[in-house]
Amino acid sequence: MQATRLALPEVVLLQPRVFGDHRGDFFESYNERVFRDLIGVDATFVQDNHSASRAHVLRGLHYQIRQPQGKLVRVVTGEVFDVAVDLRRSSPSFGRWIGARLSAASRDMLWVPPGFAHGFYVLSERAEFLYKATDYWAPEYERTLLWNDPALGIAWPEGVAPALAPKDAAGTPLAAADCYR
Repeated sequence: MQATRLALPEVVLLQPRVFGDHRGDFFESYNERVFRDLIGVDATFVQDNHSASRAHVLRGLHYQIRQPQGKLVRVVTGEVFDVAVDLRRSSPSFGRWIGARLSAASRDMLWVPPGFAHGFYVLSERAEFLYKATDYWAPEYERTLLWNDPALGIAWPEGVAPALAPKDAAGTPLAAADCYR
């Protein structure tokens, strides 16, 4: 597996080694020891999630103000534009975002550490998105950062307006959001 630290160095793009032949292919999507040794994160994953979405759906930007979740995310069908926003006030990159295209074809994964809001926009006709989380979902602590807040300036893919859940459409701008220390 290869790891690339992105412009926000805590967010890491992981590219697994794929072994293929005339029968198909195989790759290891997660190995605790490799994950720890490769990026220096000793994460314990407690929950796996799977979402399916149609084209132009935007999910996020979600985070939990208590019980923050680190997420190892990947796409098993289709393609998405995945985004992480640093919400740690003590960080030099507070309020900055990073985006990456993830697809079933590339098999790339993204490590989004605790302290970041996370969301994605579906680029294909359909996408199935999997993620491992380091803490349990706690709806009482869940928050939604406004996906199109001008203060963030996220360069979402242009074209069709995104389909949003009511909670995502009513997200909180960064200036008023609950953030981490």
